[in-house]
Amino acid sequence: MKYRNLGRSSIKVSAISLGAWLTFGGTEDIEVTRACIQTAVEHGVNFFDLADSYAGGEAERVVGQALRDLGVARQHLVLSSKVFWPMSDDVNDRGLSRKHILESVEGSLRRLGVEYLDLYFCHRFDAATPLDEVVRAMDDLVHQGKILYWGTSVWTAVQLEAAVGTATRFNAYLPQVEQPRYNMLDRHIEPEILPTAARHGMGVVVFSPLAQGLLTGKYNAGIPEGSRAASSRWLERDLTEANLEKIRRLSALAEHLGLTVAQLALAWILRRPEISSAITGATKPQHVVSNVAAADMQLSEDVLVEIEGILDNAPARG
Repeated sequence: MKYRNLGRSSIKVSAISLGAWLTFGGTEDIEVTRACIQTAVEHGVNFFDLADSYAGGEAERVVGQALRDLGVARQHLVLSSKVFWPMSDDVNDRGLSRKHILESVEGSLRRLGVEYLDLYFCHRFDAATPLDEVVRAMDDLVHQGKILYWGTSVWTAVQLEAAVGTATRFNAYLPQVEQPRYNMLDRHIEPEILPTAARHGMGVVVFSPLAQGLLTGKYNAGIPEGSRAASSRWLERDLTEANLEKIRRLSALAEHLGLTVAQLALAWILRRPEISSAITGATKPQHVVSNVAAADMQLSEDVLVEIEGILDNAPARG
């Protein structure tokens, strides 16, 4: 496993990490969760990404239980969670108000069974809450030792600039990490978000690196019964014939290189030095083993040029 610094900080995260969105505590039971986490730890994964809203809090509970069952020492883990989305019908149980942030972190710590989080993300930007209120709440949590670093998720470059500026003005802890969506089919972060994060010393940990399974090639010949695409709206935007044709060509290239298309897609993401980690999902230990192998793969310049020709989707600059 390769490890990368989280931006300018000295904390190191595994280049391939394991997330719990839509899987642990949701579609997968505790036995699958435990098996996937054990395999991840055995292969050097130290970063596990969660959110209070994943499966209504159940993801945090089952991952925390699995880690305790496996006897993994807390100091060897980088655990993250997030706050923003509603956790109940209560009017204050949502957003980034000071009240919701301070109450939500307690819930995450309780469900995970830990005393602190390494990373705590603002899961979206909250236009209804003054940014100084958000920054000061996160700064207080760092001072209280309940979180070590705070960050953002799916914030624009302008919003990142504002967060850094606000924290600087109040001499508060700066946001240290952004978590956006990024994969071969969605490259929106390249023109502005990646340069902004790099300029301010922020790490970038990306979710959906395999485009919700599209970049595994399992939809190349159609939609299998019981697959995520057959029952979920998450793939509607990307599941087009044009994208499938690109993935078929990428699959052929990967096979020529002795890789899976998923490994090719992950190695392509990790070509960017600004990216600290690619957050992967897993429903089987074998998925973890295959994904982890991508951390050690380097794509040649010729291969990168060929990939660029297949994708033909580099975002406009400026």
